[in-house]
Amino acid sequence: MISQRRLSKSENKESLTEDASNARKQPLSRKTKKSRVQNEVEENDSVFLKLLKTSGIILKTKESQNQLVVDQIVFQKKLFQILRKHPSYPKIIEEFISGLESYIEDQDNFRNCLLSCERLQDEEASMGTSYSKSLIKLLLGIDILQPAVIKTLFEKLPEFLFQSVNSDGISVPRLIISQLKWLDRIVDGRDLTTKVMQLISVAPENLQHDFITSLPEILGDAQHADVGKELSDLLKENTSLTVPILDVLSSLRLDPKLLSKVRQLMMDKLSSVKLDDLPVIIKFILHSVTATDALEVISELREKLDLQHFILPVWLHASQSKLKNKGQISFSGNQENSGQDSVFLLFDVIKSAVRYEKTISEAWVKAIEHIPSVSEHKTFDLAMLIIVYSTNAQTKKYIERVLRNKIRSGCFEEELLHSAFYIHYFVLKDLCPSILSLAQNLLHSLDQSIILFGSLLYKYAFKFFDTYCQQEAIGALVTHVCSGNEAEVDTALDVLLELVVLNLSAMRLNAVFVKGILDYLDKMSPQQIRKLFSILSTLAFSKQHEGSSHIQDDMHLVVRKQLSSTIFKYKLIGIIGAVTMAGIMAADGSRSSSLTQGKTDLSNEQYTQVTSLLQLVHSCTEQSPQASALYYDEFANLLQKRKLAPKVLEWVGQTILNDFQDSFVVDLCAVPNGDYPFPVKALYELEEYSSCDGIAVNLLPLLFSQDFAKDGSRMTSQDSDHKLVSPLCLPPYFRLLRLCVARQHNGNLEEIDGLLDCPIFLTDLEPGERLESMSVKERSFMCSLIYLTLNWFREVVNAFCGQTSPEMTGKVLTRLKHIVELQRILEKYLAVTPDYVPPLATFDLETVDVIPHTSTAVSAKIRKQGMTGRGRKRKRDGNKTFSHDTLSKEDGSECDPILHDRGQLEKEFKGKEEKTVALQNNHAFFRELDMEVFSVLHCGLVTKVILDSEMHTEATEVVQLQPPELLFLLEDLSQKVENMLTPPVGRRIPFLKSKGSQNIGFSHLHQRSEHEIARCIVQLLTPMCNHLENVHNYFQCLTAENHGIVDEPGLQVEEYHLMSSCYQRILQIFHGLFAWSGFLQPENQNLLHLAFEILTNRLNQREPDQSLEELLTQSFHYLQNFHHSIPSFQSALYLLRLLMVILEKSTASDQKKEKIASLARQFLCRVWLSGEREKSSTPNDQLQALLGIYLEHTDSVLKAIEEIAGVCVPELINSSKDASSSTFPTLTRHTFVIFFRVMMAELEKTVRGLQAGTAADSQKIHEEKLLYWNMAVRDFSILINLIKVFDSRPVLHVCLKYGRLFVEAFLKQCMPLLDFSFRKHREDVLSLLETFQLNTRLLQHLCGHSKIHQDMKLTEHVPLLKKTLELLVCRVKAMLILNNCREAFWLGNLKNRDLQVDEEGEASDGEKEQDSDDSDAETD
Repeated sequence: MISQRRLSKSENKESLTEDASNARKQPLSRKTKKSRVQNEVEENDSVFLKLLKTSGIILKTKESQNQLVVDQIVFQKKLFQILRKHPSYPKIIEEFISGLESYIEDQDNFRNCLLSCERLQDEEASMGTSYSKSLIKLLLGIDILQPAVIKTLFEKLPEFLFQSVNSDGISVPRLIISQLKWLDRIVDGRDLTTKVMQLISVAPENLQHDFITSLPEILGDAQHADVGKELSDLLKENTSLTVPILDVLSSLRLDPKLLSKVRQLMMDKLSSVKLDDLPVIIKFILHSVTATDALEVISELREKLDLQHFILPVWLHASQSKLKNKGQISFSGNQENSGQDSVFLLFDVIKSAVRYEKTISEAWVKAIEHIPSVSEHKTFDLAMLIIVYSTNAQTKKYIERVLRNKIRSGCFEEELLHSAFYIHYFVLKDLCPSILSLAQNLLHSLDQSIILFGSLLYKYAFKFFDTYCQQEAIGALVTHVCSGNEAEVDTALDVLLELVVLNLSAMRLNAVFVKGILDYLDKMSPQQIRKLFSILSTLAFSKQHEGSSHIQDDMHLVVRKQLSSTIFKYKLIGIIGAVTMAGIMAADGSRSSSLTQGKTDLSNEQYTQVTSLLQLVHSCTEQSPQASALYYDEFANLLQKRKLAPKVLEWVGQTILNDFQDSFVVDLCAVPNGDYPFPVKALYELEEYSSCDGIAVNLLPLLFSQDFAKDGSRMTSQDSDHKLVSPLCLPPYFRLLRLCVARQHNGNLEEIDGLLDCPIFLTDLEPGERLESMSVKERSFMCSLIYLTLNWFREVVNAFCGQTSPEMTGKVLTRLKHIVELQRILEKYLAVTPDYVPPLATFDLETVDVIPHTSTAVSAKIRKQGMTGRGRKRKRDGNKTFSHDTLSKEDGSECDPILHDRGQLEKEFKGKEEKTVALQNNHAFFRELDMEVFSVLHCGLVTKVILDSEMHTEATEVVQLQPPELLFLLEDLSQKVENMLTPPVGRRIPFLKSKGSQNIGFSHLHQRSEHEIARCIVQLLTPMCNHLENVHNYFQCLTAENHGIVDEPGLQVEEYHLMSSCYQRILQIFHGLFAWSGFLQPENQNLLHLAFEILTNRLNQREPDQSLEELLTQSFHYLQNFHHSIPSFQSALYLLRLLMVILEKSTASDQKKEKIASLARQFLCRVWLSGEREKSSTPNDQLQALLGIYLEHTDSVLKAIEEIAGVCVPELINSSKDASSSTFPTLTRHTFVIFFRVMMAELEKTVRGLQAGTAADSQKIHEEKLLYWNMAVRDFSILINLIKVFDSRPVLHVCLKYGRLFVEAFLKQCMPLLDFSFRKHREDVLSLLETFQLNTRLLQHLCGHSKIHQDMKLTEHVPLLKKTLELLVCRVKAMLILNNCREAFWLGNLKNRDLQVDEEGEASDGEKEQDSDDSDAETD
């Protein structure tokens, strides 16, 4: 019986059903009946007992249940009828209640009355449910008894409030309250509510919780509002009842204002609540949100909810428990389990809300999107975006867009993402598929910062999640690698490389997926192949883990197969793979030796594996010069990046040094004798040796032997054992040699410094008069000889540029001078050697694939064009521009480009250098200069000591960096900056030219990161500023000496152009550096700060602790000071773009913007050198860019356009044919179309950006906008009427295109303004329409002109323009009707007229046009 009563506390229906069914199955015996009779309450005169027995209930004593003889409903009905029909009604009710009170004075009786009754019905007679209510519950179901019974219960309840729970586990107060739940009808709900709330106020805290949570089951709907108010007041007084009160408030029907007030109260307490209470509070806040206040509530919630404060202690304890239990998550007590459960419950609440409430999910994303400051973003924001991304498929695109914007603006950085994964790990691990899907979509972006963020998602998913998620992440990365998209492949391989370092053991479990990438090698670039083999080699040959022999076997099989291939491309892949493998195998030994004292080098077995692999590569490549050269370059790159084991390094160094000496170096006294086409001489010697002591590079004989072998001659059997050495391998072999020596001797190259000053066996290279008499074969031989000599000198400069002694620096400068001289000679030979293909200097796959399409063969057509051919510029030309520096030129097909003339330089040297070609794009045929070479820019005057034979000082010679060598270095550096720091979007790739061809000649450069390159250039800012100031002073002095006339007869024009080119290149490098997108990333802010510090120090001594904005302002002033000495139009454009790039990084840009506009105007108003004064000195695209900068940055675009079109163009019209505008000398008849196009485009852009007025705006705003449109229409009228004078096809095309766009902007932006301005400013509106009408008529005539002349390029714009003009007619009519001025409008037929507005015929074209006549309007 005790157990049954315990169950009755919670009214367990199942137990009661079971008991009742058992009772029905066993018939009642006499003994049972007798025992029950004994426990019956003795009858007395109590009305209460009599009426209950009559109605069907037998009361029991002690622990026996009260017995219900009839059905519950029958009992209630019978008792109600007895009471209602009793003669003494309603006094009988008082007697009945009095009897009840007397009966329940005994606690056992009271408890029996609160517990469910026992059913005594037979199975056949049972019609209802087997569950029986208690006696009190049955009495509460009778309306006439309910108030009195409730009063009795509440009078009785205080006796038990502070009693402990009985031994049977029954709490009487909870049992009493349970009687009030789910009553079919409440007679006096207000009274019941008052009693319950009074009870709650006095009850102990442990019972208050239960009483409050029972309220929704007790109260009726009418009492919800009153209870809600009282509970909200109680919530302010007692915070310990927060959870039950909020739980109840969520279930009640309350006024939204009350909910809002409670919600705000909870918002204010968020920072001080307990973690266990947080899920309920968040649930209440989210459930009380409406569509109107969702964004406001969510914004405040994410601002005040500091989850990190709650979660970190829980996760910290969990991680400590992990360590203590060796990886098994275990918590020491219930408190920790409770905390973790609360976190899970909290996020379940949030997930449920965003999944099923669209307004909440949208509001949450918008709240994150509208966060104003970068510092206000939290880890919780990132977690919420991922949660919403995983729950709502409809919002994925929107969330991706928000994420991209946040990443671009620097709000979501690596540190924040790492913290999000660390803090919210237990939540995010369940969202792994969504995270990988998001990462995959981000990797498809073109923005490098977004791609980096996507790669970090993969990295942290692998780092923090379980084995299954790690496998999915690796599978997704492998898919990216095999996609063929260059950016995706690079990023995925970089992530895999990081993961190998991060968790090698986990990566080894997924090695089979990575190994599958080997099937896609032929689609990868060399750098990608290096990364892949580095990953696989690390997995295969790492010594910390055994059992990787299968990976090693697969690697060896792939490499041997590729090396033995007869297809050259696959052989190169094998070389790259083998060298990368060898580097990993050797490097592992060196790393382990640093960790263990007992082992200092590779084991003999490992040493044998490495050397055998390298010997295999050597044997497979020795018959192919190109393969050998690639092997040497790859090995050199390996030595440059990785430190090999000492034993391997020693073996490599000895082998290379011996082979190099045997193959390429001979004694100076042993001048080769043979049937050579030219006499062999030792040239370019820097030190004078005795005839027997010196050495020389044996270049010409080796080249002749190679060409001899190419001619088809076979070696005799006696010569078959002699190794045929190709001069093609000389530069890469020397690079490998010097890097090996540098590794062995800590950068000291004394062992091979003789190669810097030793001569080369060549012949006289200066062609002189014999050039025309040479045969084609001889000229080709000379070209190859010069190319090889140039590449030898380039590698020599690469090797010795880092040596610090003045003697070595002087020799390096001399070698640079030799390079410049040889390039000048080579240009002459190439000009008369058609279809010549130079020997390769770079040997990677990109070169092999692209070279057939990018040969430097000089055709006869180029020779005929000579110096005037399109796009051909010599090395010393200071007016070269790169594709990323020019703006896209609209309507380029309508006008021929105007190239910059060569000036006096062509006049003076036309006879001497008439046949030359440019070399700056031949990267594949020149050895790449290392970034260390540019340290030569630091050199000023260098004193070079000349020693006699006894090593005594014989003389000293002063050497310095001359303008030709300076220009050579600056051009190479500018190309590196363009290739590395300019984003791919900014670099235009020519049509039908592969992307890989852009990287030819930059293979060594691309093995460094963008950050490394940017840091190198920042370190070069000081010497480049020195050179920039020197060039600036040169032009300042030149202007002063010649009284401002630069093309004086005595001027050294060649030097002038050299200095001008240096000027342009330095500005170009500065622009490329500061335009680098990497400066937007926080980790590069220090580098940007350093760069601005260097520029600021050039102006004055920098004050300590200056802000970035202060440094930026001073750097801006420093650079703008150079505008006085700008020698060329291209340099002026670069200076403006440089200042604009700096302006973008400034927070206070208004004043600097005005300065840029002022500088642009000065450049446009300046007379530039034009040499022979043919057409123009400014290329079209650059003039278009400069004019666009001026109009974009000027204060008033409309005034600037009016000045140019209304003042400068008439000056041009009134001048002679070849003259220019006096105000704007850059405006000539040939450049008018550029000015016209830019002005029309900027005018249309300006009016399109003007907001349309509304009737609610003030009168002043209406007047200002009307005045603005009057100016715009006036400018449009001036421009349109210029076609009467300048009626060339390009001008008409611009007029049709932008004329339609202007009319469309007038319809959308101006007509709404005229609607509500017509009444107050009638005359102004009519004047505006009349002026605009004349313009539209001219556009109509232009449409007719295009049709008559049947010009397809022009007529394609006619249909859209006519449609727009017809819309304008209807819109003006609607405006007049709206203002009750319909009579002011009439339609007529226009006659066919030409552009001069003369009639062409009597027939009308049938086109309609609006006409707002003043006289008509005034009559209304």
